[in-house]
Amino acid sequence: MRNLKDKSDEQLISLYVDGCNAAFDELLERHKQFIYTYIRYTVKDDELANDFFQETFIKAITTIKQGKYSENGKFTAWIMRIAHNLIIDYYRVEKCENVQSADALEVDIFNKREFSSSTIEDDMIRQQTSHDVKRLIEALPKTQREVIMMRYYYNMSYKEIADATKVSINTALGRMRYALMNMRRYADEKRIILTT
Repeated sequence: MRNLKDKSDEQLISLYVDGCNAAFDELLERHKQFIYTYIRYTVKDDELANDFFQETFIKAITTIKQGKYSENGKFTAWIMRIAHNLIIDYYRVEKCENVQSADALEVDIFNKREFSSSTIEDDMIRQQTSHDVKRLIEALPKTQREVIMMRYYYNMSYKEIADATKVSINTALGRMRYALMNMRRYADEKRIILTT
């Protein structure tokens, strides 16, 4: 297979499943910069970004080899979702390991706005806002929810969203517009005030 650069992602995956390791090398080469940039931007740490990058592709290889990859979307969106989920899982575990008892007698005297860029109150407000936004997104119709997730959680361009959902760019933009309008309306109805 000398002409791998001409193959689509799905064709490369099929070739890889059939034993052509060079096909996966081409996939990696094709998408590594985009995936790494997303991970690095999210975690803001080179070493951690490299770990997540490797884990993402190891998980992709494992999933493909087990025959669990389904071509219901675009490879880029699928592998971005793997990276995103690995990052979320990592920070979820980190958060649990760093939880301290409320019975602790020590008081952090530096947990004041003037000594810190972020206080516990700021974190609580941020968490509540995040929770409220998730509730609003869940209330959206599936097509609008999809566009919001791809754009804001996976940092996909409107062209990538259009390709992944098999619609025109105008339709993707229209869905985003209606999603934002609906979220504002739901927020007003539920009296949710979104602050950061």
